[in-house]
Amino acid sequence: MGEFGKELRVERESRGIGLDTISDSTKISSRYLAALEEDHFEQLPGGVFNKGIVRSYARIVGLDEDIWVNRYMEAYQQSGQVKTDDADWIAFAENVGKSREKEGHRPDLRLRWAGVAMLLLLLLGLGWFVWRYVSDRVAASNSGGQHSISEPADAAALVPAAASSKR
Repeated sequence: MGEFGKELRVERESRGIGLDTISDSTKISSRYLAALEEDHFEQLPGGVFNKGIVRSYARIVGLDEDIWVNRYMEAYQQSGQVKTDDADWIAFAENVGKSREKEGHRPDLRLRWAGVAMLLLLLLGLGWFVWRYVSDRVAASNSGGQHSISEPADAAALVPAAASSKR
C-alpha cells in the first residue's frame, strides 16, 4: 500500500468514519473506496471519475478536497498505473491550467468594463436628450415671450368672456 491510500485511511479512521458510511453518502461502490485506500488505482473507473471519487471521499471525511485531489493525481502519476486515456486527460488538464495562467485576463473583468461603457453611452444619450429638450423649451419661450407683449390685452379680453359664459 502506498502513502496516499494509507494517509487517506488514517484520516478516515481517526474520525471514526467507516467505508460503508462514505459509500452510503456518496453512492460510490465500497470496492472503489477500498481500491483508493490501497492505491490500486487500476481498479478505479478511470478519467474524471477518479477525481470525483477522491473529492467525494474527502468531503465526507472533512478534508480539503482540492489538496487531496492534487495528492491523488501525484500518487496516481507516480504509481506507474496510469492508463493511456488517463494520461491524455492528465496532459489535457495540465495544459488547460497552464493556458489559463498565461492569459491573465478574466472574462468577468471584461464584462464589467463593457457595462461601464454601456452606462456611459446611456448617460451621454440621456444628457443629449435633456439638453435638446431644454434648449428647445428655452427657444420656444424666448420666441413666445416676444409675442406675449401684445397678448396680455387679448388674454384679458378672453378671461371675462370665459367667466361670463359659465354663468
